[in-house]
Amino acid sequence: MLVFHILTLFPEFFTGPLDISILKRAREKGLIRIELLNIRDFSKDKHKKVDDYPYGGGAGMVMKPEPIFEAVEFAASTIETEKRRIILLSPQGRVFDQDMARELAQEEHIILICGHYEGVDERVKTIITDEVSIGDFVLTGGEIPALAIVDATSRLIPGVLGSYESVKEESFSNGLLEYPHYTRPEVYRGLRVPEVLLSGNHREIEMFRRREALRRTFEKRPDLFKKLKLTEEDKKLLKEMGLSCQD
Repeated sequence: MLVFHILTLFPEFFTGPLDISILKRAREKGLIRIELLNIRDFSKDKHKKVDDYPYGGGAGMVMKPEPIFEAVEFAASTIETEKRRIILLSPQGRVFDQDMARELAQEEHIILICGHYEGVDERVKTIITDEVSIGDFVLTGGEIPALAIVDATSRLIPGVLGSYESVKEESFSNGLLEYPHYTRPEVYRGLRVPEVLLSGNHREIEMFRRREALRRTFEKRPDLFKKLKLTEEDKKLLKEMGLSCQD
C-alpha cells in the first residue's frame, strides 16, 4: 500500500476529489491511503497563526518553519527513513512528469507539503527530499499540485486501474501522445470512424494507432518527439506520412 500524507492549511479542499471515481475505489481496495494533516494544528500560537512577515521586508507573508517541521516530524514519526519521500510543492522544483509518477509509485510513504502565501521559510528545505513543481505558473497553494501527484501516481499502482494495458497505452507512458479513440455510433453528424478500426485486422489497427500516435507527438509536442528512440518501423511510418525524423 502507498500512503500519502498531505500537510495542508485546507484539508477540506480534498473533500470530494478523493471520494469519487478511481481514487475512491483505490482507497476502498486498500491500494492507497490518504492521511490529511492540518498544519495549523501544529502551531504553538494561541490563534493558530502559521505565517509571518518576511525578514528584510517585502510583499506578502511567509509560512513559519515551526508548524511545518512539527507536522512533518509527526507524519514521519513511525516511518523508516528509507521508506519515505518528503516533497515540498513549489514552483522552483523539479517539474513533475510521468517518469516521476512511475518513480513515486514505487514508494511506501509520500509526505506532501502544501505551501501558501509567498512561500515557506527557506529552512523547511533542510528536511525535504524533493522540491516539485507541476508547471511554470503560479497557484494559490500546493493543494492542486498535491492532488495531481496523488492522482497520477495512484493510477500506476497495480490493481488501481481495471486494465494494465490502459496504463501502458496512455499518453507519455511510452514517450508518445496517445492515439485517437472512437466509440459508437459509427457515424455521427457526418463524421465517420476510420474504416481500419472496423476491419477486425489487429495488425492493421496496431499500425494505425502507432502511426497516429507518432503523428500527434510530432505535430503537438515536438519537444517529446525529439527524445523518442524510433524503431525502423517508426521511421517507415513517418516517411509514409511525409514527416521528417531524426536519424
